[in-house]
Amino acid sequence: MFNKLIFILSLFAISCNAQNDAKENKINMKYISNIHAPEFPKNMEWLNIDKPLTIKELKGKIVLIDFWTYCCINCIHIIPDLKRLEAEFPDELLVIGVHSAKFNNEKDAENISAAIRKYEIEHPVVNDNNFEIWSEYAARAWPTFVLINPRGQIVLAQSGEGVYDRTRDLIAGMIKEFDKIGEIDRRKIPLNLEKNKVKSRVLSFPSKIIADNKRNILYISDSNNNRIISIDESGNIIEVIGSGTEGNKDGNFEECQFNHPHGMALDEVNNILYIADTENHLIRKIDINKRNVERIAGLGVQANWGAIGGDALRNPLNSPWDLALVEDTLFIAMAGNHQIWYFTIESKKTGVYAGNGYENIIDGNLKNSSFAQPSGIAYAYNSLYIADSEVSGIRHINRDNGKVSSLVGEGLFEFGDKDGYYPASRLQHAIGLTFNNGKIYIADTYNHKIKILDPDTKKLSTFIGSGTKGNKDGNKNDAQLNEPNGLVWLNGILYICDTNNDLIKKYNPKDNSISSLEIKNINKIRLSNTIPLKEIDFGKVALKSNGLELNIKLNEKEKINPDAPYSISCKIIYPHYKEQIFSSNDFKANYILVSDKLVAGTKLEIDIYYYYCDESNACFYNDLRLKAVIDENGLDAININN
Repeated sequence: MFNKLIFILSLFAISCNAQNDAKENKINMKYISNIHAPEFPKNMEWLNIDKPLTIKELKGKIVLIDFWTYCCINCIHIIPDLKRLEAEFPDELLVIGVHSAKFNNEKDAENISAAIRKYEIEHPVVNDNNFEIWSEYAARAWPTFVLINPRGQIVLAQSGEGVYDRTRDLIAGMIKEFDKIGEIDRRKIPLNLEKNKVKSRVLSFPSKIIADNKRNILYISDSNNNRIISIDESGNIIEVIGSGTEGNKDGNFEECQFNHPHGMALDEVNNILYIADTENHLIRKIDINKRNVERIAGLGVQANWGAIGGDALRNPLNSPWDLALVEDTLFIAMAGNHQIWYFTIESKKTGVYAGNGYENIIDGNLKNSSFAQPSGIAYAYNSLYIADSEVSGIRHINRDNGKVSSLVGEGLFEFGDKDGYYPASRLQHAIGLTFNNGKIYIADTYNHKIKILDPDTKKLSTFIGSGTKGNKDGNKNDAQLNEPNGLVWLNGILYICDTNNDLIKKYNPKDNSISSLEIKNINKIRLSNTIPLKEIDFGKVALKSNGLELNIKLNEKEKINPDAPYSISCKIIYPHYKEQIFSSNDFKANYILVSDKLVAGTKLEIDIYYYYCDESNACFYNDLRLKAVIDENGLDAININN
């Protein structure tokens, strides 16, 4: 009772002080408080920025702190909200991600860097691997967001999704109020984005892979390139489905758009490919013969928790992650709703097949069972097998009796790397699986392994990988993977999406070897309309008598891929607009740009996109935006060292 009284008196004092402060400065009370944001601890790892930030130095900024962990579907769901707020308030608002890891694998800064690149995050992130900031701010769930005013005072702290709707008006109001008294700081915080620190490969975070056994073709969801690629067993590109531009557009293969697609299912008889277009919250149908893509389920917006489906084209979905085709029905691993859904192809209906929507691991009948972010699904012998990622589990749905049971996994925080029999066996956030010859092959994602599970005995065994994160081919026991996702067998070879290595790996049982599959015929890949991505500001550059010189130098062990497309465009941005484009099949190392006479102060942007290969024939691409200002005392040339 005494503590309760002290708490009430404290709230009264805070309220009085806040009212006095508001009256004195003529600021609306809802934009101020006497709760000051705790300072960030020293000596923590920061990403997307060169030096640590402090609450003190951010005075004048509106700060939105996002507590997240990169496995969490709810955290993924608010990233578009954060990007929307950043675009709307680019000078006044600073979003800071505080990554407080759930899984051991997520505590590693390199893994967080990969997640930042995968989710295309462009604000500072701090690695709170020991929950220090989490504790200081009394966070209790992922995601939690905290809104801080320009004086460093906390004005809102909430958990859950919907951060845009709950903060947008507050941010706009704070800008208006604090602008009146000159307390908004619009200076930019200099960033050093993680995406600019790595070489870009042909594939970008490939997530799922399936096989057309009839035609000996593999389909890859090239997720962060927003496209589907079909290849033969040797790695030759057969078809590229999607423009490469993030979006939501039906049409032919060249113009259609996806938004981070993941799982696929194939109707081999009719040559129809079904796609879980995850971040569009859609199911798309690809007619391979007609080269056409169309929406068949979902609205393009995220469904609320508790959605039940109905008419497929009139009801929303929630992060469909993987698909399994069984006769006339698509079964959907609906990660966002923690359920298994169905889509009937003929009647065009969607609905809940299994799971009550609560994030947990509960066995039993279809309606009362619980799943936790199901991310992989496979069908065999009238059974569905589920990679239930947030409980690090493998679940079994027996379609004969309508029962759900667990083959691996015991709880939301029960994970590890332990072979053996259920319930002692452990995985760590397994995302993908496939069924072959009576066994389940599992992408044990956060353990960087492939494991094999006998569904009858519930015995789990390591099949591929040392467990050390890396990129190492050779014997399967010594091989290193980096967060593998999807996998499939074709003609006796196991193909693996080695997601964070941006590679497809092959396992050959004849010699127990792992090798990287070289992607060939990359001339079939179209240049994306969204390039370039990486920016370099050269400052002042001088024009020689024959124009501005651009030199591109590759490393000794690298060479331009002569069969791949490339593009160079030079644009005058100020004082007038003009564009010059260089594009051919004959890439050169030296160019003379803008031979016109240009006055001092002319601003240029030079966009470059090219493919190159190393001595192992692994192919990469570079996409740059170079900025420069003409000045007679500037650099003699623009030199790019790859």
